[in-house]
Amino acid sequence: MNSLIRATRRKAGDLQFSQTRHSSVKALLERFKDPTSPFHLPPGTQGPESPDPPPEELSPADEGRVKLIELGFDPDSFWEQPIVWGDHDSFQHVNNVRYLRFLESGRIHWMGALGREIGGPEKADAMIKGKGVSLILKSVSLDYKRPVVFPDTLLVAHKPHPGPLYTSSRVDSPGVTTRRQAKTHFHVMGAIWSYTQRRIVTESDSVLVWYDYDRLVKCDPGEVARAAIQRRMNLGKTLSSP
Repeated sequence: MNSLIRATRRKAGDLQFSQTRHSSVKALLERFKDPTSPFHLPPGTQGPESPDPPPEELSPADEGRVKLIELGFDPDSFWEQPIVWGDHDSFQHVNNVRYLRFLESGRIHWMGALGREIGGPEKADAMIKGKGVSLILKSVSLDYKRPVVFPDTLLVAHKPHPGPLYTSSRVDSPGVTTRRQAKTHFHVMGAIWSYTQRRIVTESDSVLVWYDYDRLVKCDPGEVARAAIQRRMNLGKTLSSP
């Protein structure tokens, strides 16, 4: 009996809420029609635009930069690579070998930024020309995620890490960030973002070795160079900190 009473009261409450809501909507519509009401809308017109500005949609370039920075990639490494028709092969997409060149261009651009931090423009010039202590590529692996076709522009990005690593989604995982930087080498994660597809289309991981081009041997570059690399390794950790 009590349950029946509660059910009846609940239905009555729902009905009352529905009637109140209907009355409120009806009253508001009537005020729109009333010429003396501040809410009046003459027939054939519409209300004022929202006072809030419309949300700004990021350009493909800005979206790529934001996403890669969120993943911990070094903004100093960002390199735009336009795709030309000659990048295609007979399979009607950008040839796989081209990506090695794209990553190389981005890596050399990043080395220049690294050199400027270590010792200014002169050091940057020396590192790119292979004079004194610089870097040499030991190995590189690529993971092709999506084919790219003309026309398109790619954004190439790099981030050093202690290694090894196989995907950019793990670039800031505890298993990677807790490893110590070696004295003579480090790993570099690479990512290629497509402006047309608005996503990462290729990833890479490589090993760079500190190399003395005067003595032709690998070497310890010193505390200043290692600190510059460590700062870049910490980018993702800084962004993810509370």
